[in-house]
Amino acid sequence: MSPVILLLIVFAYFAILLYVSYKTGKGSNNESFFIGNRNSNWMLVAFGMIGTSLSGVTFVSVPGAVGKDNFSYLQITLGYLIGYIIIAYVLLPLYYRLKLTSIYSYLQQRMGKLSEKTGATIFIISRLVGATARLYLVVNILQMTILDKLGVPFIATTIIILGMIILYTYEGGVKTIVWTDTLQTSCMLGGLIICTIYMLSHMGISVGESFTAMHEKGYTQVFGTDPMEKNFFIKQIIAGAFITITMTGIDQEMMQKSLSVTNLKDSQKNMVSLGFIMLVVIGLFLYMGGLLHLYGAKEHVSAVGDGLFPAIALEHMSPVISVIFIIALISALFPSADGAMTALTSSFCIDILNIKNKGWEEKKQEKIRKRVHIIVAISFLIMVLVFKWINDSSMIGIILKLAGFTYGPLLGLFVFGIFTKYKVKDHLVPYVCIAAPVISYFIDKYQEQIFGDFKIGLELLLINGLLTFIGLFLIRKK
Repeated sequence: MSPVILLLIVFAYFAILLYVSYKTGKGSNNESFFIGNRNSNWMLVAFGMIGTSLSGVTFVSVPGAVGKDNFSYLQITLGYLIGYIIIAYVLLPLYYRLKLTSIYSYLQQRMGKLSEKTGATIFIISRLVGATARLYLVVNILQMTILDKLGVPFIATTIIILGMIILYTYEGGVKTIVWTDTLQTSCMLGGLIICTIYMLSHMGISVGESFTAMHEKGYTQVFGTDPMEKNFFIKQIIAGAFITITMTGIDQEMMQKSLSVTNLKDSQKNMVSLGFIMLVVIGLFLYMGGLLHLYGAKEHVSAVGDGLFPAIALEHMSPVISVIFIIALISALFPSADGAMTALTSSFCIDILNIKNKGWEEKKQEKIRKRVHIIVAISFLIMVLVFKWINDSSMIGIILKLAGFTYGPLLGLFVFGIFTKYKVKDHLVPYVCIAAPVISYFIDKYQEQIFGDFKIGLELLLINGLLTFIGLFLIRKK
């Protein structure tokens, strides 16, 4: 299909987002931007959070990785479900009881102002890296499939997409995102289902026959049985639970949407529902990944990894399916980027600049918030260019690896705050939160010398959190 037509479809899709933003953003203020005036519908939030949780990385990388890792990602997803339940019944009651706008305000109440700023800074770095890695993946696909053919440079593509996101989040923030994410999640899941049906029809096989073919190739293997390997099922499930607790439960982007729900009970329903839905949706993505590898073998497609799905959808399927793929892909792009930009803006304004407690009038707060929003977008641009330079073939692995280093201190801070009653020397907290990931890095780097044949995978996050917890215990007030 002509790249010009595909580009026009992208702009038409954005025009719809802009219209939704205009309708939902009327009368918005800072409270609307930060927390949606606490009147969001829990079902909309749960459905929209699917798109935020999955992103373009899941849409492309998870199916692409089936050829290498089979269905083993489902082990992590089982852990996700456990994590969502823990968030619903441990963290959400705490956040609602304290009526938090930024969840890192809890650290200030529990440990001190510097602890809050440390937690917020870790979140800002973590989410900036994770969100821009996801953004890069999708921008790069759009660049290779559409914009390169039109002679548009990568940096211009990135600037245009970030400009689009700013336009529809600038006024309404969370109030708008709850609705736009719902629309985009629908398009993404619709694209997933349609592409799956097309491949089954094109290959002339039933669902049962496809599973048989996948099983013969070894794709349907879920559980790792060797305790020494990274993919051992107990290690993966535990790691998945803690990834969810950290990347959702103590992550401002995800929690500000849950906290926009009117009351705790509805917010808990939102979180538990999300856990079960994610299990089903990831299962569908893995199934489609198996189909992609079967389809690719039949069509003699040479692409692998993250490039497999785009190559098949755009070069070996009908033009209509190519259009559906592009719509689904950008639907996976925007939710992870718009929510991250909004959350980073919120955390920086509330936790770092402390605009709510300086006695400034609403207009001044809003002016500062909008400036920060632009600065966050510029930071996104810089980080996407960095990932373009790195250009790794599988972004899902990079993101989960980085999460182990960046989210570990947050995990340690919240666990220490919730499950102990100790006070800490607030001025030493930043040093603990720097030391823990540095030590974790060396443990990971020299794990063969330390542990022998035992291989550390995603549980690096737990090691990092434990080191932070121990560090906080050592600097407790006696």
